[in-house]
Formats: sequence, C-alpha cells, structure tokens
Amino acid sequence: MTRNSSKLTAAKETPRAAERLLAWYDRHRRALPWRALPGQRADPYAVWLSEVMLQQTTVAAVKAYYVSFLDAWPAVGNLAAAPVDEVMTRWAGLGYYSRARNLHACAQVVVAEHGGRFPGTEAALRTLPGIGAYTAAAVAAIAFDQRAVVIDGNVDRVIVRLHGIETSIPLAKPEIRRLADAQTPDARPGDYAQAMMDLGATICTPRKPACVICPLAEGCVARITGRQDVLPVKVVKAARPVRHGSVFYVRRAPGEVLVRTRPPKGLLGGMTEFPGSAWDAVGDPEGAARPLAASYQRLLAPVEHGFTHFELVLTPFLATVKATTQAPDGCRWVLEEGLAGEALPSLMRKVAAAAEP
Repeated sequence: MTRNSSKLTAAKETPRAAERLLAWYDRHRRALPWRALPGQRADPYAVWLSEVMLQQTTVAAVKAYYVSFLDAWPAVGNLAAAPVDEVMTRWAGLGYYSRARNLHACAQVVVAEHGGRFPGTEAALRTLPGIGAYTAAAVAAIAFDQRAVVIDGNVDRVIVRLHGIETSIPLAKPEIRRLADAQTPDARPGDYAQAMMDLGATICTPRKPACVICPLAEGCVARITGRQDVLPVKVVKAARPVRHGSVFYVRRAPGEVLVRTRPPKGLLGGMTEFPGSAWDAVGDPEGAARPLAASYQRLLAPVEHGFTHFELVLTPFLATVKATTQAPDGCRWVLEEGLAGEALPSLMRKVAAAAEP
C-alpha cells in the first residue's frame, strides 16, 4: 500500500473513527478528580482549574494540587476572594508561576464581570486573563458541550500518527489543526476531546505505542506503514544555556531564616526566595552578593535546576547571625519550620534541602 493510499484510507475512516473512539472512551476513560462521571454535567470551575494546572505539567503532578485548591476554594468566588499570596503559596512547587497569578486574576474577572459564572463560548472564554486558545477550547467543549477543536500534546501525536504527517509538529501545526477539526464530531464534543487526550496518554504514547489495542488502529497511517515508532518526527533541540549565581541561606537564632519576595512580574514572580545574586554566565563564585556581613560557609555541592530556556547552577552559602540582627531592606525573617507555608518554588526548596544540617 502506498503512502498516498494510506492517507486516503485514514480520511475515509474519519466518521467511523470518532464513533469507535467514543465507544472505547465509554469503556476505558480515566478516572480523574476533575472529570465528571458519565451522565453528569462537568463543572466549568473544575474543568478550568484542572486545565490551567495541566499546562506544561503531568496529570500525576497535578492531582494533589487540584485537590488542595478545591479544598481551600471550592468555587470560583472563593478563589477570587483569596489573597493572591495564599494562592501563590498553595501553588508553590507546581511551576510556571504566572499561571497562578493569571488563575487568581481570571477568578476575579469571572466574579466581577460575569456574576461568578464562566462564559459558555470559546470566544468569550478567550477574553479572560490567562485563557489561551487551548484552554478556551477545552473548557467550551468539556464544560459547555460546545464543538471546539481541542489540541494538546497528546492530540498532536495522535493526529500525526493517524494521518502519517512527516513534518515535525511545530511546522505541522496548521495541518494538524485542519485534520483535527475535520474529525471532531458535533455530538459529545467534550467526551471526544477527553477521549483523544486519554488515547494519547495511555495508548498512543510517545514511546512504544500499544497499537494492538488502539481503537483507531484500523485506519492509522503510521501503523499501516510501520512508522508508529518514528512519528512524530523528532526535532533536534539546541542545548540550553547555563546560568550561574549565588544563594545565601542565613539563619538567625532562634530558628529563623532570611527570605525575600521576588518582583511580581517575570520569572518566579511573586514567589519567596532566599537572597542571592543575579543569574548570568559568570555567576558569583565568591559570594560577593551576600545580604549581610557574616562568616559564610560555601557548600561544595551546587544546587542545579532546569528552567524552560536555561539551566541554572547556584552556589549556596550558609551563615548564622546573632538574634538581634536586623533584616536588610527588601528581606524579612521567617521561622525556618514555617518555610512550608511560604510560596517557595521548587528551586528554593532544593536550596533549603541543601542547607539542612
């Protein structure tokens, strides 16, 4: 069978493919804390909260955070009324912290401008803070049963394999969207969107897809041509630059540690951190950016952390100062045992772990 005839086969299978996929989903859907049970109407707040959390993050990582948020703020009005610092603290460790700020801002707009009810169309959802094309489509389809083309990383991979797209995903985005739109049914759009996500997450996985049990295997061009293990085409990523800096873990007797809050805008905006130097190619190997005059111990093992666009290597310095030492401008003393209640990002949690006696 030629590559072109395979694509024709996949195209002819499109209406039946949606039916087979939904039938598979009815039997094998994942049980997720934010997902409505069969026959129940999805809660827009739950759908929106989960979709924002799931951006750039795995389901396994999100589950505990989702439950924690819902326990603290069971409705959008509760979240809107919460202090943003509390939202940032509860988000700490989940990463991509602008999402938390946008989450809070969006909740406030929903309450102030929409009476505490999420708008029910994709276009209206796009006007809310922090809601982009994917999230708007997902909420419209899943929570409001509106036909919308929902494409995440899992769906990208399914579409590429199903239609045998030989172009890398970043370059194939327009074609992927066109094909995804063509096969999105009018009936049960929310279930279909979640079925595509589940298929990519559990069967059409990045490595070793389970084609023998896939409901779409019959018309899949990648399977027919034996290319399911090589599609999508891999993009060779450039090595991320490495930045360096220093970080200072300063204790004040009894049981306090020096921290400060990062500016609200930018990387890790609004989060709590231990004082340190700027992050650049040179770094601060001698600890010249120390926040207080003290005798510092330099730790031999650096603290390493990966961000989206660069790798960071921090040199930790430890010091203990007198109980009467005042915090420098922009810093404050907090109880060391209370650090868990601070909005510490994962990077600073690593620093705290490195500073443990």
